[in-house]
Amino acid sequence: MLMPLLLVAACSSQHNVRTPDPADQPEYRVGGLPVVEGPSGLRDNAPGLRRGADGSDGGPADALVLAAIDDVEMFWQQVYPDTFGTQFRPVDELVSYDSLDPSSPEVCGVDTYDMPNAMWCAPLFSDKEYIAWDRGFLVPTGQQYFGDSAIAALIAHEYGHAVQSSADLVGFFTETIVKEQQADCFAGAYSRWVAEGKSPRFTLSTGEGLNRVLAGAISSADPVWSERESEMVEEGHGTALDRTRAFQQGFTDGTASCAAIDLAVIEQQRGDLPILLQRDSTGGTQSGELPLDESTLSTLMELLDQIHRPPSPPGLSFDTESCPEGPASPPASYCASTNTIVVDLPGLQAMSVPARREDYSLPQGDNSGLSIVTSRYAMSLQHARGRPLDAPSTALLTACLTGVAQGAMAEPLDLPSGNTLQLAAGDIDEAIGGLLTNGLVAGTIDGLTVPAGFTRIEAFRAGLAGSEQTCLQQY
Repeated sequence: MLMPLLLVAACSSQHNVRTPDPADQPEYRVGGLPVVEGPSGLRDNAPGLRRGADGSDGGPADALVLAAIDDVEMFWQQVYPDTFGTQFRPVDELVSYDSLDPSSPEVCGVDTYDMPNAMWCAPLFSDKEYIAWDRGFLVPTGQQYFGDSAIAALIAHEYGHAVQSSADLVGFFTETIVKEQQADCFAGAYSRWVAEGKSPRFTLSTGEGLNRVLAGAISSADPVWSERESEMVEEGHGTALDRTRAFQQGFTDGTASCAAIDLAVIEQQRGDLPILLQRDSTGGTQSGELPLDESTLSTLMELLDQIHRPPSPPGLSFDTESCPEGPASPPASYCASTNTIVVDLPGLQAMSVPARREDYSLPQGDNSGLSIVTSRYAMSLQHARGRPLDAPSTALLTACLTGVAQGAMAEPLDLPSGNTLQLAAGDIDEAIGGLLTNGLVAGTIDGLTVPAGFTRIEAFRAGLAGSEQTCLQQY
């Protein structure tokens, strides 16, 4: 299956990250594993390559991919019998090509020139399966931005399609989104195996290393579809939320859980979140973006009052000097002494400029800023309950409560002012992008966040699927 590539210029947090506490706290765990920093990538003492590839130039890009092929095959040799009850059979043929070369050959009937992808295929009237990759652009560029382990995860995704075929998990009429979600899930299960230190070829830290792998998964998410492209809801690769959710499922629950993914499961997980951009009053497609100004933020506060109905709703100020304690988590801070959310509007607008795919950035737009302000509202809810605002658990509870509010914003609510504010397609992906890059939505009152983007996103997802009460119980 073809994998579009989109890159991110950086995926490290721009804000303060807490140093992991030696205590066994959920804030410092990823799918049950401790969050640790350290090297991620190909080991210096990795075993020699077991397989070669047709068309290879013998260079470092192919060497990296072939090491990943060997590694993913070792993983499946170990887990396939327990998962599917039979022995694992490797893919027949491996093909390397250079998408920058006009004379690059066809692979499985696809013209590979200017096609920076990786793919699995089983051509009709052939008894062989193939995995192919672009060594010219995709591998070296993906390696540069996301690291060796992200390339290994990409290969694990493609090999997941081969596993689907051999295990009869999918058929000709199976929706593309099901195939892609299963493959993302299998990539997560493989990445867990690497993170546990079981791979003789690769390492993966559960902090920054895993953050970069997740960024790679998000970078290959679908663009925001319009109503005219509604068929892509089932025939696309999935949103950033879809892709991270499937990857995290595999990482946490293993390969057997991946095999259970079907369209009904995907639709249940998506719930009522918007997937398609709607038409405007002129019949054109809405942009999905609102101006991030004082009026929009005032409507957001009114909407959050309706969703949470706190006894003493927080106020909103655009005077960054109005809090005696000072702005603690710019561009939006919660001032506990005055129960006010203080917004540096130019700063919030700067980090909410819609991202263009050609700029190689993670999703960003109006909800980058709206979700951050919503997280400061979540801080006020915790303050009203007497919860600490500077503990590591605060960060995840903040992300969870923000998820609750964002889930509620998917449906239209009547506001006393008559104004309206509702999530659009792509908005949740913008929140996911922010959780991975700056972590403010999963932050404390002083702007600290927990080190693993995986854990931040997981907490936000728990809120999307849950309620204020479930967040308070879990975190």
